[in-house]
Amino acid sequence: MDPEALKAKYRMLTERLDERSLRLCLASDAIALGRGGITRVAEAAGVSRTTVHAGVRELKAPRAGQGAEHVPGTGKARIRRPGGGRKHVEESDLTLLTHLDALLDPVTRGDPMSPLRWTCKSTTKLARELRGNGHEVSQSTVWRLLDKLGYSMQSNRKSREGTDHPDRNAQFEFINASAREFLEGGRPVISVDTKKKELIGNYKNAGREWQRKGEPVLVNMHDFVDKEVGKAIPYGIYDIGRNEGWVNVGISHDTAEFAVESIRRWWVRMGQPTYPHATEILINADGGGSNGARVRLWKLELQRLADALGLRLHVRHFPPGTSKWNKIEHRMFCHITENWRGQPLLSRMTVVELIAATSTEQGLTIQAEMDEGTYDTGRKVTDDEMASLAIERCDFHGEWNYQLSPR
Repeated sequence: MDPEALKAKYRMLTERLDERSLRLCLASDAIALGRGGITRVAEAAGVSRTTVHAGVRELKAPRAGQGAEHVPGTGKARIRRPGGGRKHVEESDLTLLTHLDALLDPVTRGDPMSPLRWTCKSTTKLARELRGNGHEVSQSTVWRLLDKLGYSMQSNRKSREGTDHPDRNAQFEFINASAREFLEGGRPVISVDTKKKELIGNYKNAGREWQRKGEPVLVNMHDFVDKEVGKAIPYGIYDIGRNEGWVNVGISHDTAEFAVESIRRWWVRMGQPTYPHATEILINADGGGSNGARVRLWKLELQRLADALGLRLHVRHFPPGTSKWNKIEHRMFCHITENWRGQPLLSRMTVVELIAATSTEQGLTIQAEMDEGTYDTGRKVTDDEMASLAIERCDFHGEWNYQLSPR
């Protein structure tokens, strides 16, 4: 079974089963999985292998007459005495979480407030480093603590996209340093990207939602594009400092002109009212796509935006093969996908309304708007137009890091 599916299963069961029942459930799965099952189950459930071993022993040699005391106010049975059981290691080792978080920082591996932190080490290596610093932890304990700190192993796997550039880590450090400097000065830092294009109409949308048994929502058998309504192209802008988002839903083409127009609309609707005294913006963008580092039209349109708004635009591109590290992916787009899971996107306004209705317990809010403009593909930018740009390239990888000033 997929580790993420096991993890989700045990998270649900933990809320509903008492300790012994959960332990026996884990043991049953471990036995069914065969060789290596105990380790896989322990990692997915965030418990020690000893706990799973104990459950296996109980299943193989059940003890008769085991009683259970009711725990007031929970509706569950207490299987061990109050206060019994081994305490979590972080309860006695008060510096453990701080040191683990420090190992995961993208710059110094020591700043837990980093705005662009990422995970690049396996739990096995992290456990080894923590033990070297005097912390008695296992690999499965590190897995559980990473969950507690808000990290995801999915990100570790996504970091292997493409070929690693030799300066990949250094570029992350440069992006992080720029973001931190802007945020400390109260200046806007935005993460931008195009979300996956979505079919408009009565088509299947991934995910599940609650329906009466035997009454699923019926959708078209085949996903042929409706030429009259086409696709929705959501371009997002995520304000890292304020945890706010803007999505411009286009219906034409995902071009650099459309990307920059989306940024302009964000600034007019949300950015300028929030940062009335700002003179510059930091833009974090992928290295490819409509806002790619090599796209001439992207730079030309940004120059025109800088001219129109009177703002200096600083751009930092993520290195090749690291698009999933873009903050907007796991701070905004994933929540939009979760919010509309299992719901056919019947119309353009359905897309806009579902995006705008997305929020999180951490305070994320999103505004959305339909963009009915036409953005033609194939636009060419001449050498003379490029020469006219008021662009200043940074000393470190000027193809990824540059500023455009108003002319």
